[in-house]
This record gives sequence, C-alpha cells and structure tokens, in this order.
Amino acid sequence: MPRLMTAAVALCALAPLAAFAQDDTVRIAFLAASSQNGYNDATWQGVKAAAAELDNVEVEIFDGEFSATVQFSQVEDIVASGRFDGIVIAPNDTVGIATALEDAVDAGILVASTLFPVGPELTNMEPQVPGLTVTVAQNPEDGAIAQAEALAEFCAEIDPCNVVVFMGQKIFPFDNLRNEAHMAVLGQHPNIHVVATGEGNYSPDTALTAMSDILQAHPDIHAVLGSADQHLIGIEIALEDAGIPVEPIYLIGGGLNQITVDAIREGRYDATLSQNPWTEGYLAAKALVEVARGGESPTWIDPSASIENPLIVTEEWLEAHPDFTPEWEG
Repeated sequence: MPRLMTAAVALCALAPLAAFAQDDTVRIAFLAASSQNGYNDATWQGVKAAAAELDNVEVEIFDGEFSATVQFSQVEDIVASGRFDGIVIAPNDTVGIATALEDAVDAGILVASTLFPVGPELTNMEPQVPGLTVTVAQNPEDGAIAQAEALAEFCAEIDPCNVVVFMGQKIFPFDNLRNEAHMAVLGQHPNIHVVATGEGNYSPDTALTAMSDILQAHPDIHAVLGSADQHLIGIEIALEDAGIPVEPIYLIGGGLNQITVDAIREGRYDATLSQNPWTEGYLAAKALVEVARGGESPTWIDPSASIENPLIVTEEWLEAHPDFTPEWEG
C-alpha cells in the first residue's frame, strides 16, 4: 500500500452532510471509465483499501467500457435503484455526465470525481455540479504543460526536431485539453516540428497500429509524446518493427506505471508524468465516507500533494530513489 502523507488541499466551501450514524453501512459505487484499464483498476484498489480501513463500508465496481453512454446509464440506474449512498466516478465524458450526476446529488447521493473534474471547465478543479462532494484530481493542464516542456528541453539542440504526439481519443474533452496544452508549448519552439498526431485510446495495440502507420509516412523522428504510458508500449514495438533504434528517440508518457518505470530505468524510455490512481481512489472513497458520517471534506483534493515524487519522473530521479514503487502495474 502506498505511503500517504497529509494531503494538501484547496480549502473552500465544505461539502453537504448526509445523515449517517457511525455504525451505519455506507454503500459506494465505483464507476470506472473502464474496468479493463490498469489505471482504473488501481483506482478501484484504492477505493477498496479505504473501505477496508473504515468500518461498515461496502463498495462495488461498474465497467464504463470507455463509453460515455454506458456510464451515463449506470448513473441513472444507480439513482433509480436507491442501492448506493455514494458514487466515485472516473468520468468518460466530463461534460455529458454532469446532468446524470446532478440527478444523483438531488437524490441525496454523495459524489466524488477522480482523475478529472466534471463540467465544461477542465482546469477548474472546484465542483461545477452543484452539490458534488469532492474532486480528487490534479489539474490536467499542468501535467500536459510539464510533459511538453520536458520534451522541448530534449529538442533544444536539434533542428529540426521531428515530434509525434499521441492523445487518447479526439472525442474526449480532456484529451483535447491536454493536446492543446502540448501544442501551445511545442509551438513556442520553431525548431520543433509536430509531424503527426496519433490516437492511442490508452491501449498498446491501438498505439502500435497508429504508430506503424505514422512511421510509414514519417520515419525520421526524434521524440514521441504519449499522453499515456500504455501508448509507449505500442510505440516501442512499432519502432522496433520498423527497424528504428528506440534508445536515441525521446519517449515520454503519462501515468507512472511499473512497466514504464522499469523501461526508464533500463534506458528505453526517458520520462513520464506522475499520476496516482490508487491515491485518487483512496482519498475519494475516504472523503465520501467521512462526509456521510457527518464529517467535512474540502471540495478539491490534489492527490499529487500526497506523493513525494516529482511531476515528471526521469531516469535521474529514479536512480536517486531506487526503492520507489509506482501505484499501478500498467
């Protein structure tokens, strides 16, 4: 279990209180973006850890299948069933799900959003759904800027520096936000040429196919910015299949999983954005239970404030911290 320090939070209005006694059972539904996704599974492990630590807490996972429609229907069903007192959600559609969550709040269900805030403003970490209990997420724009700045530093002495950028899915607002932040930073450097943008769908297989197609048109590349660590696995295989050495190419991902940490330590990958899925689930579930039992929670908790590692994890940092273990396998 990861070691948590005291979480730093943005202090603001306190979430509403629910009428539960200390010995009442609190039932929480975790709505995963996809239960087959390693990041979501780590969040689920954090939810379960909080439930095990607290008395009389029951939790259940729902598979969102990376589908906004599926997840919207799940919220509707939870509201109609009356089976749950709280929802922890990793939203697929941060805008479209807001209406369903408003209904959940109106029904007296406590709601925590993880990974991203719910609402049209993805850089506004305060709850945009009236009555939503807490957002447990780092600002996605901050992470995207840090990724692009790390890549730009690598490209500083290369002209032109040919770059491939990978996003998750173009249909997701948060993927577009991060891609826009990447492009805004990279666009400040005339030597950086973004030769292609791929969609990896947080899948090594999808990233492999997309990168293979890109390399047919653009075999001369210097760096790849993958929005997710899962993309790097497929990108690496595509490079090897094309006969392109991996080590000279700068590869940066996002998520900080064990597979990527091992690859960085071995010199195959260069860096990744630190993210903390176990901590997100743990803090979100714990906040809901505390509020349900008459306690208080800030409306925004930044999970990265609970973690000692830097925003961008590199080989140098890992060498200085040989005992570091990520929160998820990948």
